[in-house]
Amino acid sequence: MKLFLLITILLSILTSTKAIIAVVLDTDGDILKPGAQYYIRPAARDIAGGLILNSPNNSCPLLVGQAQSGADLGYPVIFSPVNPNAETLNVGADTNIQVQAITICIQSNVWRLTGSEDVTGLYYVATNGVKGSPGKDTLSNWFKVDEYMGYYKLRFCPGVCNFCKPVCGDLSVVIKDGKRWLVLNKENQPFPFEFVKAWKE
Repeated sequence: MKLFLLITILLSILTSTKAIIAVVLDTDGDILKPGAQYYIRPAARDIAGGLILNSPNNSCPLLVGQAQSGADLGYPVIFSPVNPNAETLNVGADTNIQVQAITICIQSNVWRLTGSEDVTGLYYVATNGVKGSPGKDTLSNWFKVDEYMGYYKLRFCPGVCNFCKPVCGDLSVVIKDGKRWLVLNKENQPFPFEFVKAWKE
């Protein structure tokens, strides 16, 4: 009886540990590597393509948008988890996301969440964020990758400040003035994504 209970407890611990350390995988089924470049591609590519940088009014900082063509992979990004020594990106872990592209804006390409628009209530994902230094001063720069419908979704709900109360929600895509933008909008369904290596092994 004691042996049975011990085995049950061990199995329970192993199952819980496995759930806690679930890692993000790319489209090849490989573990996503922090610091390596990946394209963030929509799970359904018949409507539009990967994530890009764009500007609604030709000014800086740039906003994160979606390419119009499904054949366009967009710009590669790198993920930098809150733990600088992490060798994987765990599901649900805080991470910086930095676009690897040369732009006209002399600013950082690290993602950050903007304040909400008065009219629409949308929070746009912009650049000019700060990499690292987790805490209240960098709260808007931390995102998460969670599992969703067999793919992944991007989420903003930073856990880098114990006493802060940030807005939380999944990221979706909205169309405004003919362009597609990545936003936090609590009324929209999360947008399913997958991650494609931007290099050949």
